[in-house]
Amino acid sequence: MTSQPESSAAILLSSPWRTAFALALFCALMMVTTRPLQAQTFTVLHNFTGGGDGANPMSSLIRDRSGDFYGTTEAGGLDYDGTVFKLSDRGSGWIVTPLYAFHGYDGANPQLGLILGPDGTLYGTTANGGQNSLGSIYNLRPPATACVSVSCPWSETVLYSFTGSDSGDPTGSLIFDQSGNLYGTAFGSHTSDRKQLAEGPGCVWELVHSEGMWTINVLFGFTSGNGLNPAGGVIFDQAGNLYGTTLIGGDGAVGTVFELTPLGSGIWADQTLHSFSSQGVYPEAGLTADHSGNMYGATYSPGYAFELTPSGGGWSFNTISELTGALGPAADLTIDSQGNLYGTNLEGGSGKGNVFKLTQSNGVWTLTDLYDFTGGSDGEYPSGSVTLDASGNLYGTASQAGAYGYGTVWEITP
Repeated sequence: MTSQPESSAAILLSSPWRTAFALALFCALMMVTTRPLQAQTFTVLHNFTGGGDGANPMSSLIRDRSGDFYGTTEAGGLDYDGTVFKLSDRGSGWIVTPLYAFHGYDGANPQLGLILGPDGTLYGTTANGGQNSLGSIYNLRPPATACVSVSCPWSETVLYSFTGSDSGDPTGSLIFDQSGNLYGTAFGSHTSDRKQLAEGPGCVWELVHSEGMWTINVLFGFTSGNGLNPAGGVIFDQAGNLYGTTLIGGDGAVGTVFELTPLGSGIWADQTLHSFSSQGVYPEAGLTADHSGNMYGATYSPGYAFELTPSGGGWSFNTISELTGALGPAADLTIDSQGNLYGTNLEGGSGKGNVFKLTQSNGVWTLTDLYDFTGGSDGEYPSGSVTLDASGNLYGTASQAGAYGYGTVWEITP
């Protein structure tokens, strides 16, 4: 059982990359035009109480075909080790239903979002807990029969508990391949509360499903030259190559963008596509790709959005937007069908975090501030990605504040 978190911004800022690198040099060069705040409707859909519904949601939301949302809280629940919840629109209002509460031995402190697997069930990771207190990969399934009670918890299966030889402390978003295997990254921190610098270099891993069993393979372990401590997940291209970011390491020691190419027999070749050095450093967020194969990401300290474009057999790197003078996105950018980008800055706006949109026209990116958190009933310090519905409404979480001080789920309607 973990102790209850502090009731200030220290919850977020105590993570190893956020503590060590918050004083990075601010770069003042503006790369885009800035559009003033448009008329938006901001609504708090749920205030977390710190009890059975959870506390401090640090992750993104996912949406199923019926319109329900699913997410995680870093704390709260019976043992205060975090929860998985469901958010449903009942017509008269939004209702949060706790689906599962962690107990430590099965995982603790889920700081990342969930993914719907090919079987329609939920998969995720915990930063701590598991058999070795280094985090776990889990699967959640609904009850086999219709629920007839108010409380109807889902069943959890621990697919894997990290051991240390696999770095530990799984980070970033998860992704499935066409064969139903699961991929992710491990940050490499071997501390129980993630308040110290990482002790390991981190890795990219694959969880293979065969005959009802799950087996982990470490595809690549990082070294200082090619990057250290991947805080974001990985994405595939059509050729089966993997792409991601590392928080530190590389030529400038402040992060990289990398590519992993399968060579066969379980061997993957690493290539550094970009080493950060200025105009934003420490990319905590992972990458997002558009239909043309361009990749987008963001740096954390300070916040800048960037683009990687295929060019002459290689990649061209461009900084496309300054996002904030403080702490920028801690999660992946979201892209809509028009190619617009959305995200959250942890300390953007007035300092309590904000939601933004990036729109491109004739090669020029325009930044729009959609909402600034106040640290009051609306919440503060959003650390997850933005989720869109078919109508263009935006959904997300704020990790702290709100009516009870434990964070919120919010909606922005254009």
